[in-house]
Amino acid sequence: MYLNCKTYFSLRYGTITTRDLVTTARNMGITSLALTNINMTADVWTFVKECHAKDIKPIIGLECRNTHTFKYILLARDMEGWFHINRFLSEHLQNEMPFPDRAPVLPGTFVIYAWGACAPDQLAAHELLGIRPREVNKLFRVDTLKYKHKLVILHPVTFQDAEHYELHRVLRAVDQNILISQLPSATTALPDECWLLPADLLEHYEQYPHIVQNTLQIMEACELHFDFKVQRNKKYLYGSAAADRDKLRELAYEGMLDRYGADNAEAKYRIEKELKIIEDQNFNAYFLITHDIISYAQSRGFFYVGRGSGANSIIAYCLRITDVDPIALNLYFERFLNPYRSSPPDFDIDFSWRDRDEVIKHVFKTHGGEYTALLGTVATFQENAIIRELGKVYGLPKKEIDRILDTPFELKLDEDSIQQKILGFCSLMTKEGKAFPNHLSIHAGGILISDAPIHQYCATHLPPKGFCTAQMDMLQAEAIGLYKFDILSQRGLGHIRDSLDIIKANKGVDIDIHAIKDFTADENVKKQLRTVNTIGCFYIESPGMRQLLKKLECDDYLTLVAASSIIRPGVAQSGMMRQYVENFRNKDKVTYLHPVIEEVLSETFGIMVYQEDVIKLIHAYADMDLADADIIRRSMAGKYRGPDAFLKLQEQFFSNSARMNRPIDVTKELWRQIASFTSFSFSKAHSATYAVESYQSLFLKTYFPAEFMVAVINNFGGFYNRELYFRELQKTGVTIHAPCINNSSYPTRIAGEEVYTGFIHVEGLEEAWINRMLAERSQYGPYASLDDFTERMQPPPEQLDILIRIGAFNFTGYTKKELLWKSSLLLRSKDPNADHVLPLFYEPAPDCKLPQLTYHAHEDAFDEIALLGFPLCSPFSVLEHDQSQYVTVREMTERLGETVRALGYLVTTKHINTSQGAPMCFGTFLDREQAFLDTVHFPESFRQYPLQKSGFYILEGRVTKEYDVILLEISYMRKIGYFEDKNFLTRQKAVNL
Repeated sequence: MYLNCKTYFSLRYGTITTRDLVTTARNMGITSLALTNINMTADVWTFVKECHAKDIKPIIGLECRNTHTFKYILLARDMEGWFHINRFLSEHLQNEMPFPDRAPVLPGTFVIYAWGACAPDQLAAHELLGIRPREVNKLFRVDTLKYKHKLVILHPVTFQDAEHYELHRVLRAVDQNILISQLPSATTALPDECWLLPADLLEHYEQYPHIVQNTLQIMEACELHFDFKVQRNKKYLYGSAAADRDKLRELAYEGMLDRYGADNAEAKYRIEKELKIIEDQNFNAYFLITHDIISYAQSRGFFYVGRGSGANSIIAYCLRITDVDPIALNLYFERFLNPYRSSPPDFDIDFSWRDRDEVIKHVFKTHGGEYTALLGTVATFQENAIIRELGKVYGLPKKEIDRILDTPFELKLDEDSIQQKILGFCSLMTKEGKAFPNHLSIHAGGILISDAPIHQYCATHLPPKGFCTAQMDMLQAEAIGLYKFDILSQRGLGHIRDSLDIIKANKGVDIDIHAIKDFTADENVKKQLRTVNTIGCFYIESPGMRQLLKKLECDDYLTLVAASSIIRPGVAQSGMMRQYVENFRNKDKVTYLHPVIEEVLSETFGIMVYQEDVIKLIHAYADMDLADADIIRRSMAGKYRGPDAFLKLQEQFFSNSARMNRPIDVTKELWRQIASFTSFSFSKAHSATYAVESYQSLFLKTYFPAEFMVAVINNFGGFYNRELYFRELQKTGVTIHAPCINNSSYPTRIAGEEVYTGFIHVEGLEEAWINRMLAERSQYGPYASLDDFTERMQPPPEQLDILIRIGAFNFTGYTKKELLWKSSLLLRSKDPNADHVLPLFYEPAPDCKLPQLTYHAHEDAFDEIALLGFPLCSPFSVLEHDQSQYVTVREMTERLGETVRALGYLVTTKHINTSQGAPMCFGTFLDREQAFLDTVHFPESFRQYPLQKSGFYILEGRVTKEYDVILLEISYMRKIGYFEDKNFLTRQKAVNL
């Protein structure tokens, strides 16, 4: 009888979680339930699985609305009906079409209209009218028996109770971006749209038993048959299982010849072993589809990196899906794929953000738009976002909302009744780890390629990118046996790709970026790594990573692979990173629990660093099969749902260890260490892939530093903000010019040793207009003067002002103030919308005598700060403050243990909580010599002297050193302005007066 239930996936409308909906229905004795979310299918399969688990018959459907207007409910009689409902919804979402007043005839469906929407005698065979409990009195003069097969109970379930009804109203206000006091009643549900006990619901219809009977018959007619255990990815790429099998074998051996030569016995053994498992698991098509993607990228000259646990596979290496040699690194295929793993292998293919869309287009074209979709996701309300949205709904001023959120570690909302309401609703949306859906989004890189049409499972929508996207997230897709391919966008690859092009253009040099063995052996690259000159380099530029590399004295590939793993949050927070550094620095003092452990973990000094270490340890210590060892690893990490199987393997581990005469105390301790490590461990294959990309970018930075840094800037940086990369670019010795109308392009450009800042970085410039200006320059030549520019471009006044202020006309010899004065005269008679016209005769500009205008040295820097966000010169050269009184980082090495004062320009911060929950912070600054100054702000210091926005800080604290890493433990800090000395003197004069 419950034909119109919604969950909180009716976005900004419903308030019930999918699980709570089903659980409540079960507790009320309901045996059949329909999920009909508003224009959304995102949680259908979660609903179906929950219903099966609770012995409830699931019915799936859709509530169609045009904005706030209810149209009708669609119910799927079977899977064919569900397909047509999804296709119908998708067509309207993708084309932004309103739903028609009458639903079209969709095979395998029922349509339920609201009472009064149309006359009963005009309904088609599959169409019904829904009667709400409060509408029963409208049937008084209606011959309901005449239409008994057309009438059904329609009781919407939208929220749990009166409290959640208020939350529903708040969500509706958030959705419409209006105050709660302005919320129109027509845009909200009615207060009675909550659960009614079956008996109470039936009581409303006691005079109309035929309506109850017809409702039950309609529910009985809806029968959903769906097997969750079936794999639903595309089965064959070449038409049959045999053709796929033969093709993968052919490609594997072709690749082996190129990678290893014809006579590598270990490679042959591994290939045959992998081919058998891949064939037995029916994953040939998965490898071939990935290879097809890679082949297309290669044909287009796209740079890519294949990573993930797939790097454990020699076939992936031979197919050039990855560039990590699993034999050289002793990687285990079982970590990637084994006979007990039901889910497909996991390849992550990274492309430059510039190339990724082309690759996605190829996938859609190859496999067909009907069978292909980007993987969707639903973005959820985060706590701070909830506070901000609810604050707006209740009319709080922005300043008050900002003040509430000023302390990120502890929100205090108990000052007045409005704030208490906000706190209450925030609690309703976040308690018990609830992630309240907010809006549809797109998975970072997942693509679904299905054997059946995507609409058999869910609807699709069309985000701005222009690719059909499933109304289904990764967990939903995997639950029904549909596994994603990961085609990701990574700016680090953009750095590398663009570097190669820029180096070729500026230096005439071609680089084989895949010569990884040469890069790792290069002494200059090793020196860069040892001295942590790694800004801009993938994965090794963050403050934490640079400190770790210095502590490890890293200058080789294997140490970098290990560092890429132990820097991860779980490992670092567990203390294993510190222990690894201790063992690395004191190799002669490392003790091992057992000789077997020493044999397995000697490379990592007795510390489990990788997931593969767990597999190897279990295999070597307890003589267990590698596949069984991986099941233990996955089970401990919470990724395996077979408790009985896990317990048997645990018993086997201990019994095998006893059979091999392993000491029981060592066995127990080893098991404890494995259990504590696996929850946050990282695949060695992942780390090895990261290290490969790090070496590629490090090689480019070593030999072509300016070109590399320009590429980093043009790809919008990496870990840091854009300013730091301009600072790094300055260190290379090039001359950095402000944007110039005759030399700059839209991105930043390098010509020889001259760098011209790109127009893309200038705040307020319109891209389309700038591109028109560049096209004009390309076609008709450079601009001779401001007069020539205004004559040819007819610039909008505000655009011309920005260009003048940023220095784009410096070549004219006039100051900015003179140019601004002159431009106002030149633009008076210009039409900014006029077509380009070259005059037959040159008309001289108005002759005007400019007044004498004052100029200050800092003006250019402040214009750049306003328009670029930072000065192109060193900020220390602009600062009016005595800098000689402060200790530099270079001098701190001689001041260990002392309390010193330093002057720092803030680069970045990292906020964390201590084990007791107290907030603290790590900071990274630049000193006047452009050296990095790393600071620690312990809770008490952080409370007294919180870091504010970017700028200059006076830093006082004790100098400490840990394995070559210098840190300043802050005890006092104060932010200062550019005119600090001037401001100080002004304040002193005021005090003296």
